[in-house]
Amino acid sequence: MNVTICTIGELLVEFLAKEESQGFSRPGEFWGPYPSGAPAIFADQVAKLGLGSVLFSCVGNDAFGEMNIARLESDGVNVNGIAMLQKATTGSAFVSYRSQAQRDFIFNMPNSACGLLTADHIDDRLLNQCNHFHIMGSSLFSFRMIDAMRKAIENIKARDGTVSFDPNIRKEMLNIPEMSQAFEYILDYTDIFLPSDGELDYFGLNPGRDEQVLVDKLKRGVKHVVIKRGPRGASYFSARETHHVTGFHVPVVDP
Repeated sequence: MNVTICTIGELLVEFLAKEESQGFSRPGEFWGPYPSGAPAIFADQVAKLGLGSVLFSCVGNDAFGEMNIARLESDGVNVNGIAMLQKATTGSAFVSYRSQAQRDFIFNMPNSACGLLTADHIDDRLLNQCNHFHIMGSSLFSFRMIDAMRKAIENIKARDGTVSFDPNIRKEMLNIPEMSQAFEYILDYTDIFLPSDGELDYFGLNPGRDEQVLVDKLKRGVKHVVIKRGPRGASYFSARETHHVTGFHVPVVDP
């Protein structure tokens, strides 16, 4: 079976603070711009694994947008689902590390090109080529984006496709009411749930208990749960089996 995976969401440029704990409240030096956006990074990884990969997003008619599209296209992502808007600029994110595990962000997404994406930008012919839809929680920052997600979910599920959901929660976005409402809706259609251990509390799940209860507690048709534990590896749960794998020990080049 040929697999083509699609995702929807932010396509932006990232600027990375040069110094740890540099913050944003005083002048400092930054590296960048780099092509970025969680769903764009996911789509790029899918293409590099040799699978069909489609990204639906919007960028501005500017150098940042051109850079993002060129990077994705060179890595094998189908970029026909990316609209270039004439009256909006490409989104951006500024990132500062407090440690290798903790980051602070300033996002320009809701008021940028990617924040203007609607269900009308999701081309049916391109979507019909896909049999799996991956959702990044960081993309659920507007009703317009959520409506686009809903369109893709309904299309994929109607054709017996599958849906995976990575909450990818950013603390800077927790005050967005649309996000928590969308999480509840998406979990009803999720086949593969991919939270990190730090996100379990958000879903009312106690990471200190046996996480096998995840599958039973969700009771929403979720077939596979993978808990990401950073350097401590990952754990897989289904109704029938459980697996734990350790993390890889590697030198940190870019946190």
